[in-house]
Amino acid sequence: MSKTAVVICPGRGTYTKSELGYLARHHGDAMAHLAAFDRERAALGQQTLADLDGAARYQTAVHTRGDNASALIYAASFLDAQKIPEQIEVVGVTGNSMGWYSALAVSGAATPENAFRIVNTMGTLMQDSMIGGQSLYPFVDENWRQIPGLRDRLLAQVAEIDHRPDHRLAVSIHLGGMLVVAGNDAGLSAFEQSVTPVQGRFPMRLANHAAFHTALQEPVAAQGRAVLGAALFQPPRRPLIDGRGAVWYPKACTIEALRAYTLGHQVVAPYDFTSAITVAARTFAPDLFIITGPGTTLGGAVAQALISIEWQGMTSKEDFQSRQRSAPVLLSMGLDADRARLMCADF
Repeated sequence: MSKTAVVICPGRGTYTKSELGYLARHHGDAMAHLAAFDRERAALGQQTLADLDGAARYQTAVHTRGDNASALIYAASFLDAQKIPEQIEVVGVTGNSMGWYSALAVSGAATPENAFRIVNTMGTLMQDSMIGGQSLYPFVDENWRQIPGLRDRLLAQVAEIDHRPDHRLAVSIHLGGMLVVAGNDAGLSAFEQSVTPVQGRFPMRLANHAAFHTALQEPVAAQGRAVLGAALFQPPRRPLIDGRGAVWYPKACTIEALRAYTLGHQVVAPYDFTSAITVAARTFAPDLFIITGPGTTLGGAVAQALISIEWQGMTSKEDFQSRQRSAPVLLSMGLDADRARLMCADF
């Protein structure tokens, strides 16, 4: 029996040490695409994906750089999406943060090569500028239930800190049960000192991440608009859900509007990944949510977003895990077991 699915493309921070060799392991049969991507990078004097993915060891200083990480993650995401079995009908596509650029290609809103040019350009511009940073903090407990009032208190803290002299801080990403905040070092340090450390790892400053999705990125957005023209975009073939929860339908959007969002709002305003997932669930009611690789970290945020609307009766981490054991609603291609299950259509 055929299934419907919403495809979700991950963002920065997902190509980690354990993903080294991901392209070689899973996409040795995609040499035409990979060669095209590497020609683009070689022409710019950048390390090729073949060299980065085939490195003898993972180097944080190299592999997490925006110009390298963005290209690696895009290639893995896009190529994973091409391997989703034909009996699964993809009814919508979305992504988290940088995953928006991958979603452009998966939805058909840009050719694979044009989407690569967009993501490689924006990743390089952000790395070259490296304005600000990001920090992550949850407002749910360890069973993924919202802690009453905490989210509102965190939002109030962010606003208060941003009003202090020489402090810049804003919400960067609404990520399921977590807030990603971004700003300058003074703003981030003030936030991290104002919250209670929890779960042994939060607040978590994200390495080699700039203040994505905030007004601090205005210079980067302007540079992107200056070099990335409308010819790189096209109407999507599949519905595309953006970082506001807005749906771009085939034949119902303009190239100019898509470019303006991608190189404008998407860069400088908060990315509401939670809304993207909840809108996808309510609008398309898919049988499955499929997260492309690389990495395995986005599943929790997707599940938390679904729990926030009590999707199919799920109200906690326990509910989600129980559902996954009986009839999975979420498959992550970065997990070998999920990938095998997907490829065998065993769901």
